[in-house]
Amino acid sequence: MKFQIMLRILFRLLKNRKASAGELARENGVSERSIYRYAEELIVSGVPLDIVRGRGGGIFLPDTYKLPENFFTREEYAAAVNALGALYEQLHDDAAKSALDKLALQQKADSRNMSFSGNIVVDGGTWGDAYDFSEKLRVLEDAAERCECLDICYIDRGGKESRRVVEAHLLVYKQNIWYLYAWCRTRRDFRLFRIGRIRSARLTGEPFARREIDRANLPLKFDFGNTELIGVKLSVAQKAVPDVEEWLGVDNIRVEGNEIFAEATLPAGEVLLSKLLSLGDGVRVLSPAPLAEELKQKAAELLKLY
Repeated sequence: MKFQIMLRILFRLLKNRKASAGELARENGVSERSIYRYAEELIVSGVPLDIVRGRGGGIFLPDTYKLPENFFTREEYAAAVNALGALYEQLHDDAAKSALDKLALQQKADSRNMSFSGNIVVDGGTWGDAYDFSEKLRVLEDAAERCECLDICYIDRGGKESRRVVEAHLLVYKQNIWYLYAWCRTRRDFRLFRIGRIRSARLTGEPFARREIDRANLPLKFDFGNTELIGVKLSVAQKAVPDVEEWLGVDNIRVEGNEIFAEATLPAGEVLLSKLLSLGDGVRVLSPAPLAEELKQKAAELLKLY
């Protein structure tokens, strides 16, 4: 019984994306407390529900979520579509028609992993992408094209989670990273959101009037605030060249005799140390000396764990 109710909650939210605990309780003949418990169990199982309590709240399923790719096999998917089609032809049942439409939309969305513009092809997915990132890009693109507000849950670099309504204007791709350029109603200004830090996004249905933006002056020369920028020089092993090229770009790498060097101005701090550690013995810090010492200390701390 419990799992049947959990499935009914999931399919109800796949259809409407939002429901109050009271509505779900009445539909399933259980208490609101049970609904919240089932919702939390769905979250633990990997369904990214948002539970918002209080006035205007409810249980939300982000538009960035859809059934996993392997939820149906190709044969099961075809059988479900055929069965629903036959049911609708016989009974003209509205629920069957709605389910058919949604299965068709899901199938259409599956083919939208790539964007084509002139001679440029952009594949929004990552290697091994199980549709999560691709689906997120699709929802953000739809919001920008249709001028529809987004309710997003965003996690900043410090790990702080916030919820805000934004007006999506542009998707920006820079240095192998996707960003959303949007008017933030909380900050009342344009902000650049790193898409990888958007935990969930839901189309609210509220339209917005597109604001004038100067594309030539987009904030793409990132301001690192009070973070110190340092000139880094690395010795690069041949095996690490592809990774360093993707990180710093081929223009910052040079070959001198039998040695390979990379130079760039980078923000100091934990992110830089983590990146250098991830390259292992593929790179060696030549300068600045304090950075090399920090890296040595980090490596020693890591060694102690093993």
